[in-house]
Amino acid sequence: MKILAQVLSAALLLLLSTELLAGPLSEYRSPVAVVLAKDGHWLATANQTSGSVSLVDVASGQVTDELACGTHPSFLQKCLDGQHLVVTDTFGGKVRILEINDGKLLPKATIEVGFEPTGLAVSPDGQTAYVGLVATGEIAQLDLAAGKLVRKLEVGAWPRYLALSPDGSRLAVGCSGESRIAIVDVPTWEVAYTEKLSGGINIGHMQCSADGKYVYFPWMIYRSNPISRDNIRRGWVLGSRIGRVRLDDSEYREAITLDVPGTAVADPLGITMSGDEKRLIVAASGTHELLVYRRADLPWEGIGGPGDLIDPKLMRDPDLFGRIELGGRPMGIAMADDNRTVYVANYLKDNIQVVDIESREIVREIPLGPSISANQIRQGEAVFYDARHSLDQWYSCHSCHYNGGVNSKAMDTWNDGSALTMKTVLPLDNLSKTGPWTWHGWQVDLNDAMHKSFTTTMQGRRASEEEKEAILAYLNTDRFPPNPFRAKDGSLSAAAQRGKRVFESSDANCASCHSGDYFTDGKIHDVGLGADEDQYEGFNTPALVGIYRKVRFLHDARARNLEEVLTDFHSPEEVSGTRALTEEEISDLVSYLKSL
Repeated sequence: MKILAQVLSAALLLLLSTELLAGPLSEYRSPVAVVLAKDGHWLATANQTSGSVSLVDVASGQVTDELACGTHPSFLQKCLDGQHLVVTDTFGGKVRILEINDGKLLPKATIEVGFEPTGLAVSPDGQTAYVGLVATGEIAQLDLAAGKLVRKLEVGAWPRYLALSPDGSRLAVGCSGESRIAIVDVPTWEVAYTEKLSGGINIGHMQCSADGKYVYFPWMIYRSNPISRDNIRRGWVLGSRIGRVRLDDSEYREAITLDVPGTAVADPLGITMSGDEKRLIVAASGTHELLVYRRADLPWEGIGGPGDLIDPKLMRDPDLFGRIELGGRPMGIAMADDNRTVYVANYLKDNIQVVDIESREIVREIPLGPSISANQIRQGEAVFYDARHSLDQWYSCHSCHYNGGVNSKAMDTWNDGSALTMKTVLPLDNLSKTGPWTWHGWQVDLNDAMHKSFTTTMQGRRASEEEKEAILAYLNTDRFPPNPFRAKDGSLSAAAQRGKRVFESSDANCASCHSGDYFTDGKIHDVGLGADEDQYEGFNTPALVGIYRKVRFLHDARARNLEEVLTDFHSPEEVSGTRALTEEEISDLVSYLKSL
């Protein structure tokens, strides 16, 4: 029996290794998250475009091993005995457990968890992990020792990142699709309460205080004002914040503003705290920098605050607030035990930057692969995520089109020439194949549309021809996960198959406009949803591919779900003059739409 068990164990390890190592690594690594060993001897990174984890010997700065770990990994944490890693395989719908042994990475287990697992939190004993499932608005609890899924809980739309209190009793979840933080009571497995972030988008990584009282996180805020140079500079369009929410009791969030007049902060993501909790550090990926704060003296404000520009108190004291230029695109960060050394996963530099936050300098850079010149797609990616193409670097393309997709707000981008005619942000996938562009469809030249985005929406300089070509090359790449509402083989459920027949029927009449490979006829239609303030009449038929990713529907976000679209504002009887669909037909049609 012992020999048989050894044979089976070896066979399982071979199977796991074969699965993990399938496919060549990308020429770029693109690290998005980093963890550091307790003794500081090694660090590990999750590399997004190469779909791998790298293990680095800190003393020598050498990569001792690299292991493929699925598609589009987004986060990793230490677990079990501290010599294991748990990694989210975001596009594969899996969480993978790796062992670190003598400078090597060994696959130990793979857990099927659902679609778009992104952020992770691990219990103090290392035995349990919690993961946010972005596509379905759930969190999952995992037994890491057994390598299995334990249970799930619905928490709200887009739960990208999360953090666990030091005693393991409270889990904070950033639900970006609903502009709120959900606090889960772990023993009862219920949402204890939620805290609203008014106008909040793009909630970043999360960090709990040692006393378990607060969770800290960066996010951006949309202020619903017309885009103008004055409004941008006042912080009345988009701005960046650090917030904190109580873990022990419901209380209105507190926050500080990050934006400096003339040189704002954009796309804050990574966050960490020194072990003595004297320093709070944030990675601002859109402005390529680390923000370093003295935590004890931060001017937190609750109801009615903070202001739209940085508190002058922070500007007067360089020890209270400092900025360290890094270049590239800094993402995840990890703090060393010396309370002054921060390790930064720099996506575009393909390296780990070692930063002394007290001397405010980069002391070392550790490459994760060979130095490779940026190709056109990589150049376009760099421009897309670079807030310095906007006025005073307030926001990037990514700030509104999160990773090329959508956010949770209707916005006034001034794109249609009228103020305060709010529009939901359209996704940028299949961009070159789904013209004309904009909600009203007036834009028929993609190059001109790109120019208008930079000079009007972002109030920045005109993009060069080379930059525009590079951005379009990047946007034409496949950057999105498989649809969670289809089977693993891509087939439709029975409900979706019935919904397809409803979609194509003369009663629903959906296919008369939503036609072709991307479910758009590229024409302008008056569907009775316009307003007197609109500069243009009628609406461009939006493509329906990936519609499951949205949390606001129709051009002005008036509908909160697809059922409301189909039974009220955009029902067949309203749009086409046909009959109302039955409840069963609506349910099946929604199943089909989510599968597109």
